Amino acid sequence: MKLVKDTNQIKTKDRAVSDEQAEEAIRTIIEWIGEDPSREGLLSTPKRVVKAFKEYFGGYKLDPSKYLSKTFTEVDGYDDMVIEKNISLQSHCEHHMAPIIGVAHVAYIPSNKVVGLSKLARVVEVFSKRLQTQERLTMQIASTIMEVLQPRGVAVTIDASHQCMTNRGIKKENATTVTNYFLGAFKDDLGFQNRYLRYINKD
Repeated sequence: MKLVKDTNQIKTKDRAVSDEQAEEAIRTIIEWIGEDPSREGLLSTPKRVVKAFKEYFGGYKLDPSKYLSKTFTEVDGYDDMVIEKNISLQSHCEHHMAPIIGVAHVAYIPSNKVVGLSKLARVVEVFSKRLQTQERLTMQIASTIMEVLQPRGVAVTIDASHQCMTNRGIKKENATTVTNYFLGAFKDDLGFQNRYLRYINKD
């Protein structure tokens, strides 16, 4: 999906979709579920939904690598893992557009530079604000950090609840899904991997 400069439009391969067209689509859905889109309480709902969707799916407009571009080399030779735990995560599954809510844990082993901790959370945020599967989301976060920072290794874990499973379908409200993705030293060295898993599971 290619984005145009106009923030009110998202350009697909064949056409640009305006806010007004998106709002009309929401009105159609409201009518389809059996409601009256002209009812007072629903008059502004299409506009509100479009505004909310811009927030939910704002990651399409952002380049996660930009958040990793500013690094620091004055680390006095620090070469052990850096772990950021419990990064809150809200995404939407691409199959039902239902919320995915959970936490991400991100670790990397620097080679000769480190990045601000908030930037790791920013990368999680960018990719989570897109239609996702948890497996792909986990891999995208890890691969981007590995590609841009070029550390010795990267590890990413996501533990999340999928409302397409808890609120519909099988309706198992306590079920969560855990995904891991390891690159570099975390993949090749079980010592690093096991230490990482112990750290993220500590209370």
